[in-house]
Amino acid sequence: MEVNATKLKRLREAKGLSLRDLEWLSGIRHNTIWRIEVGQTKSAHRNTVIRLANALGVEPTDLMKG
Repeated sequence: MEVNATKLKRLREAKGLSLRDLEWLSGIRHNTIWRIEVGQTKSAHRNTVIRLANALGVEPTDLMKG
């Protein structure tokens, strides 16, 4: 699934979360989140997107490109 890096970072920062905070809430390693946010990783596994969205309190589609 192709993730919109800007949206992910904006949502995380709007909630006042650090990468480590989001790691703790989602169970996704902070280095994976960072790679998505800086564009090193263009896509992520469906489960990763779902876990990040749940941790941020949004729908998975809110994190998608488009």
